[in-house]
Amino acid sequence: MSFVKPLNFPKVELKISKKEDVIFVWCIIRKKNLVLTPEEWVRQHTIHFLINELSIPKERIASEQTISVNNLTRRCDVVVIDKNGNASFIIECKAPEIEITENVFYQIAQYNRNLKAKYLMLTNGLKHVYCEINQSNGEINFLENLNEIEW
Repeated sequence: MSFVKPLNFPKVELKISKKEDVIFVWCIIRKKNLVLTPEEWVRQHTIHFLINELSIPKERIASEQTISVNNLTRRCDVVVIDKNGNASFIIECKAPEIEITENVFYQIAQYNRNLKAKYLMLTNGLKHVYCEINQSNGEINFLENLNEIEW
């Protein structure tokens, strides 16, 4: 578990278990144990950040939400649903060693064509990028932090 290292999120106690030689982490959204990969480590920290720091109710968070992009099935790492049942915030999680690049942004932008969320976040657990999307003109406004978002 060399990838299990501190991330740029507030400290959180994740429920870790081991069966045979496989390590699992409990997902409070999906309500099941998931194999603990580097990306899952980041995803679970992100979910706890949304709940504990931003006070987003668990019921408004989806993890690994399936969508169709160009007739292909894809999964969004984390989607926050607004009070009207629409996606308001999409988060793409990468393993800590994966850089947040233009290609990663392109991936989440493709997902957002379907979901039309107002806000996007890219994170590898160490670096976070936030932006607001103007759906009417496609303009992207990068944000310094999530304090600029009204939940």
